[in-house]
Amino acid sequence: MTREQLAALIPHAGTMCLLDGVLSWDRSRIRCIARSHRDTGNPLRHAGRLAALCGVEYASQAMAVHGGLTAGGERPAAGYLASLRDLACHVARLDDIAEDLVIDAENLTGEGSRVIYAFSLSAGDRELLSGRAAVVIDTEIIGVEKA
Repeated sequence: MTREQLAALIPHAGTMCLLDGVLSWDRSRIRCIARSHRDTGNPLRHAGRLAALCGVEYASQAMAVHGGLTAGGERPAAGYLASLRDLACHVARLDDIAEDLVIDAENLTGEGSRVIYAFSLSAGDRELLSGRAAVVIDTEIIGVEKA
Protein backbone atom coordinates (compact mmCIF):
# COMPACT_ATOMS: atom_id res chain seq x y z
CA MET A 1 0.00 0.00 0.00
CA THR A 2 1.15 3.49 -0.72
CA ARG A 3 1.03 6.23 1.87
CA GLU A 4 -1.85 7.79 -0.10
CA GLN A 5 -3.83 4.54 0.04
CA LEU A 6 -3.24 4.39 3.80
CA ALA A 7 -4.36 7.98 4.24
CA ALA A 8 -7.59 7.17 2.40
CA LEU A 9 -8.47 4.70 5.19
CA ILE A 10 -8.00 7.05 8.14
CA PRO A 11 -9.44 10.46 9.00
CA HIS A 12 -5.97 12.05 9.20
CA ALA A 13 -4.29 13.87 6.34
CA GLY A 14 -0.87 15.28 5.60
CA THR A 15 1.70 14.88 8.32
CA MET A 16 -0.93 13.52 10.73
CA CYS A 17 -0.96 10.31 8.69
CA LEU A 18 1.84 8.72 10.71
CA LEU A 19 2.10 5.34 8.98
CA ASP A 20 4.27 4.62 5.94
CA GLY A 21 3.08 1.18 4.94
CA VAL A 22 1.35 -2.10 5.68
CA LEU A 23 3.69 -5.06 5.97
CA SER A 24 0.97 -7.69 6.35
CA TRP A 25 -2.64 -8.13 7.40
CA ASP A 26 -5.43 -10.69 7.66
CA ARG A 27 -8.93 -10.71 9.17
CA SER A 28 -7.64 -10.37 12.74
CA ARG A 29 -4.21 -8.69 12.52
CA ILE A 30 -2.22 -5.96 10.88
CA ARG A 31 1.46 -5.06 10.87
CA CYS A 32 2.43 -1.56 9.76
CA ILE A 33 5.67 0.37 9.45
CA ALA A 34 6.38 4.01 10.28
CA ARG A 35 9.31 6.34 9.89
CA SER A 36 7.60 9.59 10.92
CA HIS A 37 8.81 9.34 14.52
CA ARG A 38 12.21 10.63 13.30
CA ASP A 39 10.71 13.56 11.39
CA THR A 40 11.38 16.88 13.14
CA GLY A 41 8.09 18.10 11.63
CA ASN A 42 6.02 15.35 13.29
CA PRO A 43 2.88 17.15 14.54
CA LEU A 44 2.85 15.16 17.78
CA ARG A 45 6.26 16.44 18.87
CA HIS A 46 6.34 18.78 21.85
CA ALA A 47 9.45 20.77 22.73
CA GLY A 48 11.34 18.83 20.06
CA ARG A 49 10.49 15.43 21.52
CA LEU A 50 8.04 12.67 20.67
CA ALA A 51 6.83 11.01 23.87
CA ALA A 52 6.40 7.24 23.86
CA LEU A 53 2.70 7.70 24.68
CA CYS A 54 2.30 9.09 21.16
CA GLY A 55 2.73 5.47 20.10
CA VAL A 56 -0.93 5.03 21.01
CA GLU A 57 -1.79 7.25 18.02
CA TYR A 58 0.38 5.09 15.75
CA ALA A 59 -1.46 2.01 17.01
CA SER A 60 -4.85 3.74 16.61
CA GLN A 61 -4.08 4.53 13.00
CA ALA A 62 -3.05 0.91 12.39
CA MET A 63 -6.38 -0.21 13.89
CA ALA A 64 -8.26 2.20 11.60
CA VAL A 65 -6.39 0.92 8.54
CA HIS A 66 -7.20 -2.64 9.61
CA GLY A 67 -10.88 -1.73 9.93
CA GLY A 68 -10.84 -0.27 6.44
CA LEU A 69 -9.05 -3.23 4.90
CA THR A 70 -11.38 -5.76 6.50
CA ALA A 71 -14.34 -3.67 5.30
CA GLY A 72 -13.26 -4.09 1.70
CA GLY A 73 -10.95 -1.12 1.38
CA GLU A 74 -13.36 1.60 2.44
CA ARG A 75 -12.77 4.19 5.13
CA PRO A 76 -14.46 2.93 8.30
CA ALA A 77 -16.85 5.08 10.30
CA ALA A 78 -15.14 7.30 12.86
CA GLY A 79 -13.72 5.37 15.77
CA TYR A 80 -13.21 6.69 19.25
CA LEU A 81 -10.68 5.36 21.71
CA ALA A 82 -12.86 4.47 24.68
CA SER A 83 -10.21 3.04 26.99
CA LEU A 84 -6.66 1.79 27.25
CA ARG A 85 -5.67 -1.19 29.40
CA ASP A 86 -2.36 -2.73 30.37
CA LEU A 87 -0.47 0.15 28.76
CA ALA A 88 3.28 -0.37 29.16
CA CYS A 89 5.90 2.09 27.93
CA HIS A 90 9.39 0.62 27.83
CA VAL A 91 11.02 3.84 26.60
CA ALA A 92 10.38 7.50 27.33
CA ARG A 93 10.60 8.79 23.76
CA LEU A 94 10.19 7.65 20.18
CA ASP A 95 12.09 10.41 18.35
CA ASP A 96 15.46 9.02 19.39
CA ILE A 97 14.73 5.50 18.03
CA ALA A 98 16.95 5.01 14.95
CA GLU A 99 15.08 2.03 13.49
CA ASP A 100 11.70 2.08 11.77
CA LEU A 101 8.71 1.47 14.02
CA VAL A 102 6.74 -1.73 13.52
CA ILE A 103 3.18 -1.45 14.73
CA ASP A 104 1.21 -4.64 15.39
CA ALA A 105 -2.50 -4.66 16.18
CA GLU A 106 -4.73 -7.68 16.71
CA ASN A 107 -8.51 -7.60 16.92
CA LEU A 108 -9.17 -9.65 20.06
CA THR A 109 -12.92 -9.40 20.13
CA GLY A 110 -15.83 -7.57 18.69
CA GLU A 111 -17.34 -6.70 15.41
CA GLY A 112 -19.55 -3.83 14.48
CA SER A 113 -19.56 -0.85 16.80
CA ARG A 114 -17.27 -2.12 19.60
CA VAL A 115 -13.87 -3.73 19.16
CA ILE A 116 -10.90 -4.50 21.38
CA TYR A 117 -7.39 -4.58 19.97
CA ALA A 118 -4.08 -5.62 21.48
CA PHE A 119 -1.24 -3.53 20.11
CA SER A 120 2.50 -3.10 20.30
CA LEU A 121 5.20 -0.91 18.84
CA SER A 122 8.67 -2.26 18.35
CA ALA A 123 11.94 -1.28 16.73
CA GLY A 124 14.47 -3.92 15.86
CA ASP A 125 14.09 -6.62 18.49
CA ARG A 126 12.95 -4.20 21.22
CA GLU A 127 9.34 -3.68 22.30
CA LEU A 128 8.70 0.01 22.93
CA LEU A 129 5.02 0.17 23.90
CA SER A 130 2.15 -2.27 24.30
CA GLY A 131 -1.40 -2.38 25.54
CA ARG A 132 -5.03 -3.00 24.70
CA ALA A 133 -7.53 -0.52 23.33
CA ALA A 134 -11.31 -0.53 23.34
CA VAL A 135 -12.65 1.33 20.31
CA VAL A 136 -16.23 2.44 19.78
CA ILE A 137 -17.22 2.93 16.15
CA ASP A 138 -19.66 5.73 15.41
CA THR A 139 -22.27 4.05 13.24
CA GLU A 140 -24.32 7.24 12.86
CA ILE A 141 -24.42 8.63 9.36
CA ILE A 142 -22.46 11.86 9.24
CA GLY A 143 -24.70 14.86 8.72
CA VAL A 144 -27.86 13.20 10.04
CA GLU A 145 -29.13 14.60 13.30
CA LYS A 146 -29.93 12.22 16.12
CA ALA A 147 -33.61 11.86 16.90
